[in-house]
Amino acid sequence: MSLETHSHAAHEHRHHTVAPDADRRRLGAALALILAFMVAEVVAGLLAGSLALLSDAAHMLTDAASLTLALVAARLAARPPSGRFTFGLGRAEVLSAQVNGAALLVLAGVIAIEAVQRFSSPPEVDGGLVLAVGLLGAAVNVGAAWQLARAERRSLNVEGARAHVLADLYASLGAAAAGAVVLFTGLREADPVAALLVAALMVRSGWSLLREASAVLLEGSPSGVRTEDVGRALAGAPGIVEVHDLHVWEVTSGFPALAAHVLVRPGDDCHARRRDLEQLLHDRFGIHHTTLQVDHEAEHELLDIEDRR
Repeated sequence: MSLETHSHAAHEHRHHTVAPDADRRRLGAALALILAFMVAEVVAGLLAGSLALLSDAAHMLTDAASLTLALVAARLAARPPSGRFTFGLGRAEVLSAQVNGAALLVLAGVIAIEAVQRFSSPPEVDGGLVLAVGLLGAAVNVGAAWQLARAERRSLNVEGARAHVLADLYASLGAAAAGAVVLFTGLREADPVAALLVAALMVRSGWSLLREASAVLLEGSPSGVRTEDVGRALAGAPGIVEVHDLHVWEVTSGFPALAAHVLVRPGDDCHARRRDLEQLLHDRFGIHHTTLQVDHEAEHELLDIEDRR
């Protein structure tokens, strides 16, 4: 019997899962910008009586929490594999994204309820102050988003933090628009309308984060990779008789993995076929971490007969 089991060590692929120091510095810089402006926006929102500004500040709070979690998760992911965690702690980043998504949904619900209540008796709003603070908030979010856009590595963790900041950018613009409407028309209902738009953006971002993070935790196939396509490509490779027990999943962001049982023709070179399949997976699907168990067809049938006995 010729059997070959091949698996790249997880530590060889840590460059796919570990945020470099430069990325952590950019997360830190974005966090400092968000925290500084969030405090100013809370004060301005209270002085102006604007729910749009306060909801934007609340969204900035989730941004700050998102960036803090992203920093902590990035540090955990940087630890080498050891002990029980043979893949390292890369999925800490996925957990971070999931927590951020859930927090966005909860906060969106709170803001939406308060906005609806304000429609019945909208309070006085200082439109000029709301307009000025909203525009300043947009500028701060552009700076934070620029920091995150320069990240050297694309991960669900960094993308989750970036989604928070971009949604807050739109929220700041919405608050500024509401302030302009109140300032020039006196229509106070514009403020809760803007708050509802903020809540809608938060729901969209939160649901997207939850969906993507859950797919990784449930070991779904990586985004853009269909297991059926991978199976057909492997089965159609020269010398391959059958492929079964195929599993394609994502250990963490940017770290796809595959395991499969492959049958080749009797007398064929198992080692060569395995290397060919590894190259195919690398070139066509971007999968580097593979575990391929390769058997000869006749030998596999004999094993099945012995197992039935």
